[in-house]
Amino acid sequence: MAHSPPPDPAGQPVTDNKAFLLVLAAVTLAFFWILRPFYGAVLWGAIIAILFAPVHRRLLPHLRQRPTLAALATLSLVVVIVILPLFVLSASMAQEGAAIYARIQSGELNFAAYFERIFASLPSWITELLNRFNLGDLGALQRRITAALAQGSQVIATRIFSIGQDTFDVVVSFFITLYLAFFLIRDGGWLSRRIGRAIPLEAEHKQQLFTKFATVIRATVKGNVVVAATQGALGGLAFAFLDISGAIFWAVLMAFLSLLPAVGAALVWLPVAIYFLATGAVWQGVALIVYGVIVIGLVDNVLRPVLVGKDTKMPDYVVMITTLGGMVIFGINGFVIGPVIAAMFIAVWDIFVTDGSVQQASAPHIDPPSAPGEPAVPPSPPEGR
Repeated sequence: MAHSPPPDPAGQPVTDNKAFLLVLAAVTLAFFWILRPFYGAVLWGAIIAILFAPVHRRLLPHLRQRPTLAALATLSLVVVIVILPLFVLSASMAQEGAAIYARIQSGELNFAAYFERIFASLPSWITELLNRFNLGDLGALQRRITAALAQGSQVIATRIFSIGQDTFDVVVSFFITLYLAFFLIRDGGWLSRRIGRAIPLEAEHKQQLFTKFATVIRATVKGNVVVAATQGALGGLAFAFLDISGAIFWAVLMAFLSLLPAVGAALVWLPVAIYFLATGAVWQGVALIVYGVIVIGLVDNVLRPVLVGKDTKMPDYVVMITTLGGMVIFGINGFVIGPVIAAMFIAVWDIFVTDGSVQQASAPHIDPPSAPGEPAVPPSPPEGR
């Protein structure tokens, strides 16, 4: 009996060659493993390219269809309107943060004394309740606060020293971001077409997924940045009006915390308002609470759904949960990664359900065969015209 010759691997398509697929998976994993230390720089380079791709397309006709020159002009615009203001704001925040730290170290800012004032102004029934749970010993509380502040000061000092040591990494990541953004802005269209050809999906589905990805990136970044900047600016103005030291520092902190939906900025202004109320500054405390709930809170409740949920077409609770989950897993970059993963999850399942429903609807109906001994089922009569 003659045996058929083994199939020639050279004549097989690469998608049927298991050895090639194994090599493809291995080099792909190795490539992403190499990029992992700078995944944040790569992510933000891609985000800048997606956000400013329309600007690049508008500049092309004015620059005689020169992609490199248009990409340089677009990147220069990014540096002027985004990077430089961010550096100035970071320098101001660092300066005010250092001043606050120095006042804590010198004892000018004594949080134990602030808590003592709050305890002295509490009603008797609250004091009795605290004593019942062994929380009314002011001396022990002051020692705990002093120890916590000392530990916090050490952490802050260590973090500042660590930031100084990591300056080189920060600078390298910054230049990687701008370098990648330039090439992604210039060659983004060609690169997306190459990636699209490599994805084994129908053209309609690939277009739907690419459009969804870009839309969610733009909506999430622009929406959250606008909400954060607005809440931080409004909170900083309130603190400056109430003559609270370090208004810029607290404004930036509120802007950062506002990335947490619903509760972010309140983590800063609410304790200050409670302190005002407890120490007898009633009108300052009431004004700050009213301002925080109505003005600062209204920004989160109105702008975020309009800027984020409307374009992503995702419910507000999905945006909130995925933003929090993304920040827990990926850190600050998670406020983008979380909603993007959620949007792609919804889009892929929508394609699966829609495509499956269409296939079931288009499948021909076949009557089951008759059992032995039963009369055959006659065909349905044609409908009357």
